[in-house]
This record gives sequence, structure tokens and C-alpha cells, in this order.
Amino acid sequence: MITRRARSAALCALGAALVGCGAHGVQDAGHPERPGHATASASASASPSPSRPPTLAPGPAGLTPVFMNGPRTDGKTVALTFDADMTADQGPRAAAGEHFDNPELIATLRRLKVPSTVFMTGRWADEYPDEARSLGRDPLFEIANHSYSHYAFTPDCYGLPTIEPAQMRSDVERAFTAFRRAGVPHVMPYFRFPGGCYDDRALRELTPVGVTAVQWDVVSGDAFATDADAVAQQVLDGVRPGSVVVMHCTRSAAPVTEEAVRTIVPELRERGFRFVKVSELIGAKAGEAAEAGDRGQAGGSGQASGRG
Repeated sequence: MITRRARSAALCALGAALVGCGAHGVQDAGHPERPGHATASASASASPSPSRPPTLAPGPAGLTPVFMNGPRTDGKTVALTFDADMTADQGPRAAAGEHFDNPELIATLRRLKVPSTVFMTGRWADEYPDEARSLGRDPLFEIANHSYSHYAFTPDCYGLPTIEPAQMRSDVERAFTAFRRAGVPHVMPYFRFPGGCYDDRALRELTPVGVTAVQWDVVSGDAFATDADAVAQQVLDGVRPGSVVVMHCTRSAAPVTEEAVRTIVPELRERGFRFVKVSELIGAKAGEAAEAGDRGQAGGSGQASGRG
């Protein structure tokens, strides 16, 4: 039986209409850059080499690994992530004038100099190729995969349409192709499930793609919110060292995010937090795991007797 692992608190208001971000800033054949798994040295670099971004080792039975937060004891770092959601069937709404981007938010992140990770759908990149390319070429941001269609990878995921298991891999690869077509130069080998919903079957289907699935430990509550102060307070109350915050950059579905960010960023900096991209937290987590493995090997050397 497949075990459902969707986080119940995630994106409580998120539905099929929830969509993405914009700005004024796939290495080959539509695929992400292929790294080796990160080692302890990866945590020392705030800007991993584009050719070798850090990833986590595969999970049990070789399943796609899942990352939720960085180390809690590796300094006061926090990653703000922004989902650029646009569902495959929302083209008519965009044509009618609905805005699935948020240039004002991206301008604020640039003005405040906040490194950020944008999880972008391929459909969004097709709709806003100039903005996707601008984000992808701006060193302040890193781009990661949020599927092409923004269809759910499990049933019963906040009202999103559901993709068939046989189409999961091709949907993710189609997104990488869309990023390449838009001119995004260095897409990270990270994937965020639409709605944050996944199970073992979804992890198994994506294993050949070679991505690390990225979740979060702080829900901003910005989806469909109208009170920027409440969004900011929810983030400020939830952030801990190593936290990953999920937010959105969509004028229509997350209209107060930019205002909330103007409160969140200076307050967290006042508390001593440093903003980083997800890649830095993954590198630190991988380094932590490598060090723990080394200690375990050293502790076990010559002590085989007495251990079950």
C-alpha cells in the first residue's frame, strides 16, 4: 500500500487557481544540471557551482529524496521560496487579463537584496518567458522545477486536477524543456510537488529524473490572503534556524505577499537571520549527513562485537 506523505498544514487555501511570480532576472535537452550528491564541503559555499549544485542522497529503496529544512545548528539561516504556479488550463484566464506574475514582489526582493528560490511551473515559463529568463539570469535567484502542469501528484490535493502516474516523469521533464526554451540558463535539480502532495509512488516515478524534492517547514499562509500583517506574523512566529518558508508570487492569488515581505525581511535580519537560497541549506544538510556517517564509521571501527 502506498503511504501518503502530504503535509496536512501545507497551503490550506491552495487550489487549482493558485499561481505564480514574475520579474523583469536545464542545462541540456530540458534536464536539470546533474550533480553528484553533495559532500560536507558543499555547506561552505553560499553559491554552489552551477555545474555541481548540491542534492541529497536517494531515500529508502532509491526513492527520490525529500528535503524539508536545513540544519538547526548551522547558524541562523532561512530560505524564502516562492512558487510560480500556473496550471496548464489557465491560459484563457491569462488571456483575459488575470496576472499570474508579480513584478512588484520581485523588485522588492531585489531592492532588499534577498537571495530566493523560485519554484516555477513550465506553463508559467511559457506564459512569461521574458520574466522567467530575467529571473534565471539574476544571481540573486535560483530557479527550480514545480512541474509543467501544476496538476497534483496524488489524489485529493486541495482541489487540483490529478496527473496520472505514467505522466509524472514526462510532466517534470516537460517543465525543464520549457525553462530551456525561455532561456533560463541554470535550473537547479530540485522539484516541489504541486500542493506539496506526494506519496511513495510519486517519489518512485521521479527517481530517474535525479531531483531532490523540496518541501518546507513554515507555511506563510499567503495564498488568497488579504491581511499582509497576518501573513508576516505567521512567518515570523514559525521561522527557526534552517527554515524553508513557502510563499507565492502571484498578483491574483497571493495579493499581499509583497507587502508581507517588506515586514518579514527587516524583522528577521534584526533577529540575526541571514537569507539564503535552498541550495545552501541542502548543501549544509548533506554535509551534516556526511559528517554523521563519518562519525558512525569511526565509532564502529573495531567494535563489531556486541552490536546487533
